[in-house]
Amino acid sequence: MLDIECFSFLNSALESPLSPLVIMATNRGITKIRGTNDKSPHGIPFDFLERLVIIATSPYSEEEMRQILEIRCIEEDVDMTDTAKDLLSTVATQTSLRYAIQLITSSHIVSKRRKAPKVDVEDIQKVYGLFWDEKRSMEYLKAHQEQFLFNTLGSNDTDMEQ
Repeated sequence: MLDIECFSFLNSALESPLSPLVIMATNRGITKIRGTNDKSPHGIPFDFLERLVIIATSPYSEEEMRQILEIRCIEEDVDMTDTAKDLLSTVATQTSLRYAIQLITSSHIVSKRRKAPKVDVEDIQKVYGLFWDEKRSMEYLKAHQEQFLFNTLGSNDTDMEQ
C-alpha cells in the first residue's frame, strides 16, 4: 500500500548511518507502483527492490496446521480429543489458521458449559456455526446486501471478491 513518496523516504532512511531494519510483506504480483504509471514486481520500485532480500513463503500443510493447533491448545490449557483436532485442522485448511485458533477458546467454553472433560467435535461444530469465517460472512453479505444501509456494491463491483 506504499506509494512512490514512501519508497523515496525509505530509500533515504536506509542510507543514513542509523539505518533501520525494514521488513515488508506482500502478496502482490507484477503491478503498478502507486503514484506512478510504472509496473514492477510487488509494486515496489526497482531501485528499492534491488536492496531487498526476498524470502519466499508457502502455505502450511494440514499436518503443520494440526501441530500449530496442538501447541496452541497446550498454551491455552485446553484438552481436546484427537477427532476434534482433526476437525479443527480441516477447518484451518478450508478457512484460515487464525480462524481455527480463535475457535479453540470458544469451543473450550462450550465444552465447560456441558461439563465435558475435553473439547469434542460437537463443541467445535457448535462454535463453527455461531462464529463465521470471512468467506461465509462475505457470502451472507452478498446474498443480503440490499437489506443493509449504505449498500454501494453494484453488479460490476469486484473489489470485495479480491
